[in-house]
Amino acid sequence: MAVKTQKLLEVKNVKKYFPIQKKPLKAVDDLNLIINKGETVGLVGESGCGKSTAGKTIIRLMEPTAGEVLFEGKNIYKFNQRQMKELRKDMQIIFQDPYASLNPRMKIEDIVGEPLDIHHLAKGKKRKERVHELLELVGLRSEHANRFPHEFSGGQRQRIGIARALAVHPKFIVCDEPISALDVSIQAQIVNLLKSLQEKMELTYLFIAHDLSMVKYISDRILVMYLGNMVELSDSGSLYDEPLHPYTQALLSAVPIPDPTVKRERIVLEGEVPTPLSPPSGCVFRTRCKYAMERCAIEVPKWQEVKPAHFTACHLYDK
Repeated sequence: MAVKTQKLLEVKNVKKYFPIQKKPLKAVDDLNLIINKGETVGLVGESGCGKSTAGKTIIRLMEPTAGEVLFEGKNIYKFNQRQMKELRKDMQIIFQDPYASLNPRMKIEDIVGEPLDIHHLAKGKKRKERVHELLELVGLRSEHANRFPHEFSGGQRQRIGIARALAVHPKFIVCDEPISALDVSIQAQIVNLLKSLQEKMELTYLFIAHDLSMVKYISDRILVMYLGNMVELSDSGSLYDEPLHPYTQALLSAVPIPDPTVKRERIVLEGEVPTPLSPPSGCVFRTRCKYAMERCAIEVPKWQEVKPAHFTACHLYDK
């Protein structure tokens, strides 16, 4: 994939903690990321690692505990309500569950047209034409506008969710596990649709998922998270060919290879995922890592560039 270098969004030291019984649950702890215009950054990790919370905090659907997000050079965490409403035209989200994210009492015309109403972009005949145009753009038909969500399959509902996100001509979209609730046969269709729309509309994606093979297919770069922390970041080819962090190595060892002649050693992680209410000291992964050393319990590993544009946080690579 071609490297995109024009910065669109910069995440600086973002934290999202939830107060539980007077203790902070560290869902996202010190997230740093640059997303360039026109690229797709994949965000992967086990369930509960903070992926979705990170995505929602970046676009301020959840209020951050600390940090900054610079969108086109402006810190959106300092925006007031009016400024945030204006920003919503540039930043949108596609939700994980196509069954829960659509109002069952609204017709598709009103679901897709609602962003047009909120931002006063079209009304009357123009609104109807725009809704039909959006439905056809995502592979549905204009007559679908008069139906209700329960009349559609999961894949069709997700297409409606995508059409709603595109209604305001956004620049950046958080795709929050948009294929995890769909049948395998439909997942590839939705990912191909997202890739096609990206080229047509110059979109930038943060693609959150736990299907690593699909993430590799759609992403330019991939960020791996564990227990709210970043553990590795690289372009998708390098990450899959030479994963550096023991956690990434374990994740990738579980991805099926569609060739029976190729054998891959399966890395099984021992123990349970620690609770983010009381994460391990030092390296948060040390309790499940076969390479854990004494210093791993004492020192937090520093985020460092081990190879060109390939970053990780692991004491194995300390210089």
